[in-house]
Formats: sequence, structure tokens, C-alpha cells
Amino acid sequence: MNVGQKVLETLKREITLTDYERYIKKLYYDAELSRSNIAYFSAPNILIAKWIKTKYKDKIGHIFEIHNGIKPEIKIYVGKTLKKSQNRPKIVEQKVNIKSTKLNPSFTFDSFIVGDSNQFAYTAAKSAAEKPGEQYNPLFIYGGVGLGKSHLIQAIGNYHLNIGKTVIYTTLEQFMNSFTSHLRSQTMDRFREKFRECDLLLIDDIQFLSRKEQTQEEFFHTFNELHIAKKQIVMTSDRQPNKIAGLVDRLKSRFEWGLLADIQPPGLETKIAIIQKKCELDGIRLEKEIINYIATHMGENIREIEGTIIKLNALSSMLNQTITMEFTKNAIKDQLKEKKENITIDDIVSIISKELNIKPSDIKSKKRTRVVVNARRIVIYLARNLTPNSMPQIALYFGMKDHTTISHTMKKITEIISNDESFKVQLEELSNKVHTNYNGT
Repeated sequence: MNVGQKVLETLKREITLTDYERYIKKLYYDAELSRSNIAYFSAPNILIAKWIKTKYKDKIGHIFEIHNGIKPEIKIYVGKTLKKSQNRPKIVEQKVNIKSTKLNPSFTFDSFIVGDSNQFAYTAAKSAAEKPGEQYNPLFIYGGVGLGKSHLIQAIGNYHLNIGKTVIYTTLEQFMNSFTSHLRSQTMDRFREKFRECDLLLIDDIQFLSRKEQTQEEFFHTFNELHIAKKQIVMTSDRQPNKIAGLVDRLKSRFEWGLLADIQPPGLETKIAIIQKKCELDGIRLEKEIINYIATHMGENIREIEGTIIKLNALSSMLNQTITMEFTKNAIKDQLKEKKENITIDDIVSIISKELNIKPSDIKSKKRTRVVVNARRIVIYLARNLTPNSMPQIALYFGMKDHTTISHTMKKITEIISNDESFKVQLEELSNKVHTNYNGT
């Protein structure tokens, strides 16, 4: 084992498993090219090279000093190992032309989980990345908090950063702060050069442009310059352009020139897939039962779900405990939505009828079709568990003579739960939706 390999092995013991598996493990020490005062490493792509250079370059140098007594200069290049006789490699610092770009290297198209709720936005983002400045310009991605808008917009940026393009990624707040600062210092020429001479302009949370008249004026001209030059513009928002109050009509119009792509809250299957992918990327092992529990109880905010997984892993490591179901419930109990004390059976019927696409009147009727019977069973089960109503009270609600039918239904649905895992997961998801909708959120 050469000194470079020893350094990486030492580093492995001092950093998180996630950082090692995702980045450091992919680093290769070029022993043939390196010298005592300079150490060369190769990385598979520019994102990993840039990330390691930013976060661990100094630490790697320090470990070299511990092993050799000399702290070398650390150089990281992209590509295969080069022989001494070949030209010296281009180092990542020289290769990339980056202006004000702070992209998360883990936000790529490969790490984005695609489901029915985000398929359209994903496809549109991929097309904008592969054919910038053409049919989807601008691309306007909108949807609720934590659904993956920032992931997609940064995936576009990382795609182009990896091929040496000049990418500007910024939030609207950062754009405004920069504009105000340059305006006060009378250096608007520098501001315009920065934002108008890039290959891609990516702006998160464009809805905050609302009622900012001066900033809107400047952004209008920046938009026009880039669009005329066929440079790709991508924006995200929590709502579509025509619903952003205080946004001038000419900007609303331009935002709709290209393509509007919305992201809907993910379904249960997509949430489970996202948790599985997150665990795979971070080297975390969770039992299927725990994954299902998180998916059904943590709502629809993907950012919160991923944060929960990170929290579980961190607590498990600190406490040296295995992540069991009991451990999971205790760890995230404060994050879970507290059920509302005054949930009524009507509330439950309303939610279940909407989710299962059945009329509320059918659930309360005497109909015996398979779909209606299933929906009625679910409502009875949730009413017994989520409301203070007794079985006779629930029977009265459904116009039954006594509580015998309710008791039979509870036994039947308990039996189904024990034999049908998919039904159990569906029932937990529906229960969570009742909590979410009637918890003031």
C-alpha cells in the first residue's frame, strides 16, 4: 500500500461513512506522478473533484504530513491516471470557469427519484439540460415546499458544470442583495456582466420577486439579454407565474414563453422509493417496516423525510444503537403530526371519499359493492381509532341497528392488516392524511 492509499485509509476513519462512500472512495492517488512536495489525485468527474478540493484538501495534506513529515500541495484532476511521460494534467482549478456557483454536487438527475407526481418536471428539466436555450426556454418549475424543485434546478446546473459551462445558480434573495449592493456602490456594470455573460442562469424562489419594482426592472432586461442570446434560463417558484401577486405583466408573460412544469406531492410508492434511494446513497440500512412507517407518517415534504433519515442515522451512530421500529418511533415522535382531538367521522369520510374516488353518500349508504364496502371498512376502522366515538355511536352514524356490525368490521379489517402488507401501508397512509388535513396544516 503506497502512502496515498494510507492517507485515504486514515481519512476514512476520520470522516462520515457517507462522505467516504460518495466522494473519497472514488479518489485515486497517482503515485507515479506525485512527488514529496506535491500529491496528485484523480477524480471521476469535476463535481467530485471540486467537492473534495473544497472540503478535504487541507485535511488530506495534513494526513500526508503525519505520515511523511512533509505537507505536500494537493492537486486533483479529472480523468484517468496519467504517466510521467505525458503532459501534466489540467487541475480542476484551471479547468473550470465558474461564476458564483454554489451547487450541491449530490443533486443530479441520477439521484432524483421519478414518480407520477414529478415525471413531467423531471423530463422537462432533463430536456432543458441536454438542449439548453432551445424549446424549453425559460423552464419554470413550480410546486410546494420540499418536493424537489431545488434538486432539479441544481441537477441542470451540475450537468453543465461537469462539461465546463459557466453556470450561475442563485436564490432570488441573493440576486436582490447583489443588485442592491452593486446599485449602492455604483458598480452595476459588474453586476450585469456577472449575470448576463453566463451560459445558464438558474434562480430559485422567483416568487419573492413580487412587488420588488427596481429588481423586476433589472431582471426583465437580464432575462431579455439571455433569451436573445439563447442562453438557458430556469426558475423555480411555489406557484405558477400568473398567481404571483405584484409581478408585472411583462414578466409574467416572459415566464410563460417556454414551459411551465409543476411538481405534485409524491404518492406513497414514490416516497418509499425516495427513502430507499436515500438509504442507498448514504449507506444506511433500514428494515422495510421502518421505511413504510416513515413514508406513511412523515407527510409529503421530501426534504423533511430525508432529514428524518439523516437524524435516525446520526442518533443511531451517537448512541451506538440499531435502528429498530421502537427506536424510530421514539426518535421522530416530536416531528409527527399530533392528531386533532376534535376529528369527526364526517372529516374521515370526506378524506377517504376523496382519496378513493368514492362519493361520501355511497360510504354512508347500504351499497355492498366491493369498492364501497372496502371504503366503509376503512372509515369505520379510522373512526374507532382516531375519534372518541364508541362502537354504538359509530353504528348510529351509519344507521345500523346495533354495534355488532362495527365489531365484526373491526375484526375483519384487523385480519386483513395482518395478512396484507400493502393494505396495511395504505391504511397508515390514509390515517396520516386525516392527521395532516385536520391539524391546521
